[in-house]
Amino acid sequence: MMRFAGFFSLMVWFQVAGLGDLCAQVTDPIHESFTFAFLTDIHLQPERRAPVGFQMAIEKVNELNPDFVISGGDQVYDVMRGNQERADSLFRLYAEMSKGFNMPVYNTVGNHDLFAIYPESPEDELHPDYKYGMYQRYLGDTYYSFDHKGWHFIVLNSLGTTGDGRYTAVVDSVQLAWLKENLERVSRQTPVVVVTHIPLVTARGIVTGNPAGHHVTNSSEVLAALEGHNLKLVLQGHIHWKEYGEVNDRFRYLTGGSIAGNGWKGRRHDTKEGFVLLRVEGEEFTWEYIDHGWEAERLRFNAVE
Repeated sequence: MMRFAGFFSLMVWFQVAGLGDLCAQVTDPIHESFTFAFLTDIHLQPERRAPVGFQMAIEKVNELNPDFVISGGDQVYDVMRGNQERADSLFRLYAEMSKGFNMPVYNTVGNHDLFAIYPESPEDELHPDYKYGMYQRYLGDTYYSFDHKGWHFIVLNSLGTTGDGRYTAVVDSVQLAWLKENLERVSRQTPVVVVTHIPLVTARGIVTGNPAGHHVTNSSEVLAALEGHNLKLVLQGHIHWKEYGEVNDRFRYLTGGSIAGNGWKGRRHDTKEGFVLLRVEGEEFTWEYIDHGWEAERLRFNAVE
């Protein structure tokens, strides 16, 4: 209470001294509120009226008018099996449609965004777009960070490839070194949000009885790098699952459902198609899951047919 009273007195002094603007500059980055949307697993394709559904999500986001959008991976479906012409057309479609957002969009690489990694692909690892190449050409870096109103956001690449033509869920050693170096430049008091396509923490394997493939295999290393920092939230996708939890008063995690549901055919795991809207106030946040209307539209269209 004494600290608050002292701060209030200082605020009054600034105002009397004509330094109110200076005080605002000092305090606003930490205390200014904002909202952002987390959309994951869009699985954009020309089939199954997916562009109609994605456009509905874009319009719903614009109606809510958050400061920015984070896409949690699997922007397109699917480029893992290669086919340059088809894959290019999918990324072009996503790049063009995402211009419809009225605010900045930050993308995360997902497994379905990895070009030509499957053995049946007509292209191989010698192709310049192999694995991350096409994603980078259209959407930029596969891992990076940005800051917004006093919060630090870290977008990770949680995907690698195996020797037998499959993807694996891992944050590699080069990226781990980058993460540690990135955090060295961030105050330990700064609120941090980590974004990853493959979950770092999830209960899905326990609930379904199938623990394989649902989380980053070296999650503990990633979380160890964040130890001692003000980690507030891990945002994640991939499993088309709505999930929220807290780890030992240390941080919270939120798995954001999906825009596409079960490949635009209906719900997956009974999770309704939608996205997450987050509201930040000071160092705390709240969230809600937003229905972008696709289920009702799909059922209406099927009934008309």
